[in-house]
Amino acid sequence: MAWQLRLQGVGNAAAVELGSAMATIERDGAPWLTIDCGAEGLTAFLAHYGHPPRALFITHTHLDHVAGFERLFVDSWFDPKWRGRTRVYVPAALIPLLHQRVGGYPNVLAEGGVNFWDAFQVVPVDDAFWHEGERLELFATRHHWPGTSFGLRLPGSLVWTGDTRPIPEQLARWADDDELIAHDCAVVGNPSHSGIEDLEREYPPALLARCVFYHYASREDGELLQRRGYRIARPGEAIGLAPPRALPVEHV
Repeated sequence: MAWQLRLQGVGNAAAVELGSAMATIERDGAPWLTIDCGAEGLTAFLAHYGHPPRALFITHTHLDHVAGFERLFVDSWFDPKWRGRTRVYVPAALIPLLHQRVGGYPNVLAEGGVNFWDAFQVVPVDDAFWHEGERLELFATRHHWPGTSFGLRLPGSLVWTGDTRPIPEQLARWADDDELIAHDCAVVGNPSHSGIEDLEREYPPALLARCVFYHYASREDGELLQRRGYRIARPGEAIGLAPPRALPVEHV
């Protein structure tokens, strides 16, 4: 099977031209699992694939990562083929936050008779979960407030940090199998996001060489990161991935 990561958006919340940070893991050219659901990112997804995401993982609930849910609700609810079947994998700690952000509006349809989450198959996850035969792992990151943001690992293939400050101890544990690391990085960091000098200080060169940076502020900032010798993600780009590491077979 061929695996790749397609970027729907690579910018920060204010970088509309770059799209909100969102990506889809593809298997054999088809969308397999989409990471987050921002407004601009969902638009890019629909334009490329011609249908809404069928499986999502949510890293955290800032609106640039979940603002597409209202539109996705409409697309899913009014399509009998997919009503209640769109899988949404959510770290268990985020369930209340996600509901407050996108699911708690009273009487979601004027006609009544529908709950917001009726349109989806919500799957709370903790530590690890299975999706279409593959085991994925999640880990806490450092973004804005403890316990509110999580990264995702497809072992041997991809680590997606989500929005985060540097997390050297986490990547030492969760990116130890030569995975591509898609990492939050701006030219200048702040209390919620990594800057390039933060990463150069915290990460060894070998780990930085496996990184592709996203969540930067502008095309000019992306070019600056490139001039410093780093790889950046671009909107619409597809990046090849190694196949996920097969789990060992247990012999009884």
